[in-house]
Amino acid sequence: MDNATDVRVRFAPSPTGPLHIGGVRTALYNYLFARSLGGKMILRIEDTDSQRFVPGAEDYINESLAWLGIGIDEGVREGGPYAPYRQSERSAIYRKHVDELLAAGKAYIAFDTPEELAAAREATPNFQYDASTRLKMRNSLSMPAEEVEKLIADGVQHVVRFKVEPGETVVVNDLIRGEVKINSDILDDKVLFKSADNLPTYHLANIVDDHLMKISHVIRGEEWLPSAPLHVLLYRAFGWEDTMPKFAHLPLLLKPVGSGKLSKRDGDKLGFPVFPLEWHDPKSGEISSGYRERGYLPEAVVNFLALLGWNPGDDSELMDVDTLTSKFSLEHCSKAGAKFDYKKGLWFNHEYLMRTPDDKLAELFVPILKEKGVEADPEYTAKALGMVKQRAELLPDLWEQADFFFKAPETYAEKDVRKRWNKDTPAIMEELIGVLEGIDDMSSANAEKIVLDWIAGKGYHLGNVMNAFRLAVVGACRGPHMFDITELMPREEVVRRIRRAIEVIPVPAEK
Repeated sequence: MDNATDVRVRFAPSPTGPLHIGGVRTALYNYLFARSLGGKMILRIEDTDSQRFVPGAEDYINESLAWLGIGIDEGVREGGPYAPYRQSERSAIYRKHVDELLAAGKAYIAFDTPEELAAAREATPNFQYDASTRLKMRNSLSMPAEEVEKLIADGVQHVVRFKVEPGETVVVNDLIRGEVKINSDILDDKVLFKSADNLPTYHLANIVDDHLMKISHVIRGEEWLPSAPLHVLLYRAFGWEDTMPKFAHLPLLLKPVGSGKLSKRDGDKLGFPVFPLEWHDPKSGEISSGYRERGYLPEAVVNFLALLGWNPGDDSELMDVDTLTSKFSLEHCSKAGAKFDYKKGLWFNHEYLMRTPDDKLAELFVPILKEKGVEADPEYTAKALGMVKQRAELLPDLWEQADFFFKAPETYAEKDVRKRWNKDTPAIMEELIGVLEGIDDMSSANAEKIVLDWIAGKGYHLGNVMNAFRLAVVGACRGPHMFDITELMPREEVVRRIRRAIEVIPVPAEK
């Protein structure tokens, strides 16, 4: 590339279901790489596999990336100079390039039926459609031209296969894994085009689009590494070696426990999402959880994912996207797979919750309040959440910690009642109401001094009084500093709760 602005990367998912968190990481690395070099991020929808297309999946992909802040410069929604960016709309482009390969003798037409292919696999152990077997099959290399033309004219379904020449050493220069060499003998003649739907396979469409869209770097998962030699041969077949993008194959995301690639089953078993957003399967009706709906902050997910397979070269952990961008380089990507430490993901989210301004946290908390049937003043909500956020890992945890700020307790923790409510408590709580009603300044420090002086002056047991006070207002012996609560909560509400506790909590019988 001549300069940094020539850097063009693409994220090219297939709309066959929800976007896996591994795919999200691939998109993120592409985005960070492009932004770090002032380049462009392209989103291309690879929907040529019509049999696996799932309605709603494309919208899900776009919404996921938008929630995470992974900005797209060119794509189906954004447009761009190389539109269309949906492969199903580019069939004429692919047909032209297929015809070019056929005319040059670098591809051929095959008529083998699924049954014939199955019979060949059964008859020949480790059967591969290649230079050693292709002349025994039904294709344009083994059949007379007239027969081939007639079959095509009669509308017989066929495919176009790439003709891999045997005995060649194919070199893939990978920015993460270094030089990878393989012998072309282990490659089969991949299908490039199918007459059944007049669409190309991944291999052809991928190469043609990367070339025409001037993609400079192909950053993708390790699972695509076996395809790289074929793609190198296709670039060579088209005469595009000088514009071939640089490859970088990312390490796999591995199971948190055991060995193997991270799967949805791991998330279901251990209780963490493997999709960015909640997914409603249109076929089965199954609902899969998402990071957004679980209460993760997108900034935390991005930070967490960035460190799964890459390191900044120092001890940094908490990094916003600008910092990640400034530090990102493919040289610091690992070759080995990265264990998906979901507990570390929770740690990141806790840290980001702690660092989120209280007013912003209050905005994020509004849907939870609505779900609970609560309307609350934003300033009140912000102050309440600010008191409890250090105890939360996920957004819903904030409700568990702060619910009493918004709803008076309807029940009281039995264990705390047994331990903290005795026959003298109702009378002492009545006295406390009088003390609270006589305080002019309910600021935490002032109210605390007055109440503690009263307790000491009366000779009451400090722990018993304060825990009964907390039980009445909160419903359990939990929560932040009691006088921070009463500074924020309206005094009339505090008094009302104490009165109700006096009325409904049974006084234990004398032993």
